[in-house]
Amino acid sequence: MKKSIKKLFKIFLLLVLIAGVSVFTADYLVKNKTRNKVYTSVKSIPKNRVGLLLGTAKYVANGNINLYYRYRINAAVELFKAKKIDYILVSGDNSSKSYDEPTAIKSDLVNRGIPAGRIFLDYAGFRTLDSVIRSKEIFGQESITIISQKFHNQRAVYIASKNGINAIGYNAKDVSRNYGFWIRIREKLARVKMFIDIIFGKEPKFMGDKITIK
Repeated sequence: MKKSIKKLFKIFLLLVLIAGVSVFTADYLVKNKTRNKVYTSVKSIPKNRVGLLLGTAKYVANGNINLYYRYRINAAVELFKAKKIDYILVSGDNSSKSYDEPTAIKSDLVNRGIPAGRIFLDYAGFRTLDSVIRSKEIFGQESITIISQKFHNQRAVYIASKNGINAIGYNAKDVSRNYGFWIRIREKLARVKMFIDIIFGKEPKFMGDKITIK
């Protein structure tokens, strides 16, 4: 009985070690590969024709505005008004009639002065991988500015680099560590999952007809 417990304990420790190494390695590779491709200054970021705004829920569980959402909207408006992008491609989850990230984001962008005709919506951006790959395969963009928080941009830009897309990221304002604690933990795991997806050639859930941004 004791031998079995010791064996199980060793297996557990080995799995923990493998998980730890995987998280550290994935995190290091993503940061290292993208360190010169994400920007915090609207003045220094190069211009791209299209900005890919990665969607998120507008509200959190308690009904308050989601700060990730608010700051991404602000970042997209900053880029557009600085003439660093000409169009905004909003990619988000619209998996049900009652949940529609892209439409909510478009409405708020228009309210902030972005012309509706300069906004295109991708309703099938269920995951970051889907949003990035579809920006090329469906919307024809091979060079793009991704708009989200820095940690998210790093992963999205890495995905883009593995799919023949010349991408840079514009970092929206981040949130406090306490506010975003679980998001940061999830991001570490998402980077490991990203490498698994790349290895196995994961594709977006949906493709569809091509859409021209003009």
